[in-house]
Formats: sequence, structure tokens, C-alpha cells
Amino acid sequence: MPASSASAPAATAPGRQRVRLPWPLPALLAWLACWAVLTLLLPLAAARSWPAALPWLLAAAVGALLALLPRQSSGWRRVFIAGGFPVSSLLLGSAAAVPAWAWLLPMALLLAAYPLRAWRDAPLFPTPADALDGLAALLPLANGARVRDAGCGLGHGLAALRRTWPQARIEGIEWSPVLRLGAALRCPWARVRRGDLWADDWRGLDAVYLFQRPESMARAWDKARAELAPGAWLLSLDFAVPGVEPTLALRRPGRQTVWAYRVPGASGTGSIRAGGSR
Repeated sequence: MPASSASAPAATAPGRQRVRLPWPLPALLAWLACWAVLTLLLPLAAARSWPAALPWLLAAAVGALLALLPRQSSGWRRVFIAGGFPVSSLLLGSAAAVPAWAWLLPMALLLAAYPLRAWRDAPLFPTPADALDGLAALLPLANGARVRDAGCGLGHGLAALRRTWPQARIEGIEWSPVLRLGAALRCPWARVRRGDLWADDWRGLDAVYLFQRPESMARAWDKARAELAPGAWLLSLDFAVPGVEPTLALRRPGRQTVWAYRVPGASGTGSIRAGGSR
């Protein structure tokens, strides 16, 4: 049986094309909505002698409802949307004595670690150390194979790749200069560069690893087919390429699925069966 039953996105009627806002704009809009609700309800609560916590609870409920919208495909994004208002309001309430300029410091650190240009890509979610365990048995790579973590963050994915294929040449690319430096220090055995993973040239690589977001996977597959040689691999943790059947999938109880797609065109690139996976 196929390893995946991923289906193509549902067709929409002409003239009713869905608009998907780039992340993190949905979160920012949801937080603004919560604060707007709180601002409107506070004077009303004071005039009608409502419980002091009621406006806050209602504003938090708005954030929770917005997090449940079906277009928020990631569970972590739902957490961010729902939790942004409560966390920010509690921080503001407990930090009244902090001067206003002090809030610029964490903002500056955030922008240094996560530049605006990277906001359309996945936020920093480390690859679990054992996320790829067992993949080498299904997908053996030759000695010296070039494997690149596209968007390597602090290097957790690099470490998982080395643990899986210790004989491979592990590389990483990361747009954030702060995260790139952290990955280079954490993984001195890997070649880590600063750059845009989408502008990066994938030619000459044997495998590219991603832990991105659902919306990025179709674009990643198009890039893989355009630049990777026939027989090379695109590997994705957790998120499948929509509408494309994987060559194989690594599934383990309680672990995220690893989806593997072999670029077509080479001899022997048909289905690979091992351990019940395809």
C-alpha cells in the first residue's frame, strides 16, 4: 500500500479563490483583535460593575476562537495565536515599573535572531535528536554524500542528520546570522553558511532536509525537481508535499513522520519497500 494518501488541495469554485495570509500576520491580527476587544470592554465593565476579570477572559476567548480557524494548519501556530494575548497582558501587568524603552531590547534581539525576511519560513522548531532514527536502513546513502539542512536554525537538524548518516558530508544554510553562528559553533563538523534557502543552489546535493511548514512544501518540491539530480532526495519532517505520493515514509509511534521524495528520472527510482514502508 502507498506510504501516504496525501491528496491534492480541494478545488475552489471560480471567483472564490482562498486567500492565505503569510505567517505571522494571522497571529499579529489575532492579538490586535484581542487587545481591541479588551479596550472596548474595560469602560463598559466599569460602568456596569462587571467582574474585573471578565473583559480579560472575553478577550482571551476571542484569541482562542481565532486560533481554531481551519486555515491554521499547524498546532504550534494555534498555540501562538491563542497564547499571545494572555502572555503579553500578563507581562505588561507585572512589568509596570519597567521603562518603555526596555521593551525595545527583546524586540531587537528577536529581530536579530529572526529577521523579517525569514518570517515567511518556519519559526525556530528544533528537530528532535531521534527524529530520523531508522531512516538510514530505509534510505542508505553512499560515503561522502552531500546532505544539506535547508533552514538549519541552531543545528538540531544537522545533529540528527549526522547521527543518521555519519559517513555523509553534512551542510546547513540559515538566514539568521545569530542562528547561523549558533549552529556553526554547535556543529563544527558541518559546513554552515548564511543564506536564503530558497535562493540557495541545490545542484550537486544528494539529499535536502527540511523542517518547514505545510505551505512551503509544494515550493520545496518544485525546487527539488528543478535543481536536484535524478535520484536525489527531498526529506521533510512532519509535513508532506501536497498531492505527491512519497517514495517512502518513516513512521514510528509517538514520533513525527519523515517523508522522503526521490527526484524522478534516474533508473531504479521506483518504489522502495522496507520495513512495511514504501
